[in-house]
Amino acid sequence: MISNVWQLQDAKSKFSQLVARAMKNKPQVVTKHGNNAVVILSFEEYQKIIKPKKGLVEFFRDSPLAGLDLDISRSRELPRDIEL
Repeated sequence: MISNVWQLQDAKSKFSQLVARAMKNKPQVVTKHGNNAVVILSFEEYQKIIKPKKGLVEFFRDSPLAGLDLDISRSRELPRDIEL
């Protein structure tokens, strides 16, 4: 079984191996002083995490404000005078 937990000192000395395992297998956890510090994962896995679940159109369509008649017109009044 391939372990996916690395101590920081091992991760630094075997960084190429760490990256290779992250790309091939699964995310790799790096610990510092015995505590989980960071996770190294492949770029493809990262893209899956940050990709929005919905597109922008679906987001607005599903909004609770979608059916409301909002007044978004701008005021035609002049701005107030401010003393500088």
